[in-house]
Amino acid sequence: MSHSHDANVPRGALIAMGGLVAVSLLLVGAVRIGLVPPAASPVGERVAAKAVAVKSRDLVFIDTAAGDVAVRDVVTGKVDTAVAAGSKTGFIRGVMRGLARDRHIRGLDGTKPFRLTQWSNGDLTLTDSATGRIIELGAFGETNRASFQALL
Repeated sequence: MSHSHDANVPRGALIAMGGLVAVSLLLVGAVRIGLVPPAASPVGERVAAKAVAVKSRDLVFIDTAAGDVAVRDVVTGKVDTAVAAGSKTGFIRGVMRGLARDRHIRGLDGTKPFRLTQWSNGDLTLTDSATGRIIELGAFGETNRASFQALL
């Protein structure tokens, strides 16, 4: 039985791969030197549209002994919402877990509030005051957005 270690790649496949790399580099270069405008960021679009904050709330999310997450309003000091483990508001828990992990990795204080903001153009954002990170909640679909909207 003959055994060969030749790994011949067809010439057409090599040309196609080289062409793909060349086109990718050309497109990236076109954006970098300004021939093609980059996609606008949501923050940039809000600035251009002169959108203003319609409603905002500073919130602190607290893990409870029961495994739920309590939501405390910084201004009033009241805990007016609890996000139960295994509830339909699992999206809130997932987002907050990710943001808390980010803070932990950076060695930042976990007690600083998050600002939930409704904008005049309809956007809904969650801003981490510790890291400056902004989550565009509309990007996750209407149902997930609505779970945060309910906190306003």
